[in-house]
Amino acid sequence: MMLLIAMVRLPPVTTDAMVRLPPDTTDVLVRLQPDPPDRDRGKQIYMRVGCYQCHGREAQGASGTGPRLGPRPIAFAAFSRYIRQPTGQMPPYTSKVVSDQELADMYAFLQSLPQPPAAKSIPLLNN
Repeated sequence: MMLLIAMVRLPPVTTDAMVRLPPDTTDVLVRLQPDPPDRDRGKQIYMRVGCYQCHGREAQGASGTGPRLGPRPIAFAAFSRYIRQPTGQMPPYTSKVVSDQELADMYAFLQSLPQPPAAKSIPLLNN
């Protein structure tokens, strides 16, 4: 018996792939699972599509440009909906620009951001 393992990279919305085997065997339907969200990939996407220009490199936000996105971002469903259909001056990012997998990766990046230190722990703020 021969074991065949194939690595296939498909668009995030595709979950089935047909693997063609040699003529003396039968075809196999392989069910693919999307990649789990990845924070490092998410940071790369965040930078590539220009989120940092309004929201800052660490998603800290700035008055007049864009709100803080992390740490502790809004719920993923609200985040995804807003990215696709924003209000105000933010441009929409359709699935042609940022895939659902890439949104999940960016959300993982936002979730991974550390909490800022408490104001009480910063000596200059307590004088």
